[in-house]
Amino acid sequence: MIPAYAYLWLSGILFTIGAVGVLIRRNPLVMFMCIELMLNAVNLSFAAFSRYLNSLDGVAFAFLVITVAAAEVVVGIAIIVQVYRAGRAMDVDELDLMKE
Repeated sequence: MIPAYAYLWLSGILFTIGAVGVLIRRNPLVMFMCIELMLNAVNLSFAAFSRYLNSLDGVAFAFLVITVAAAEVVVGIAIIVQVYRAGRAMDVDELDLMKE
């Protein structure tokens, strides 16, 4: 049986990789993937605590986070596609489409 702290270490490492990716990369698609990695890291920690405490509350909350993340991805990808079709830059620092 794998101890709970191993899952929490893995979750922390995945969350750190995602946070560094959001801070360093400027491509919106890569940023969305890093945000999803961070959300999945949190879901892993919820599942680990849920198993450790013998409760389904963590798994239920992880399912809620997955649902919200899926909606976020749909809206984000739609915005990115519209920006790309308008011929705008795909660099996050140079996006000013919403200002017009």
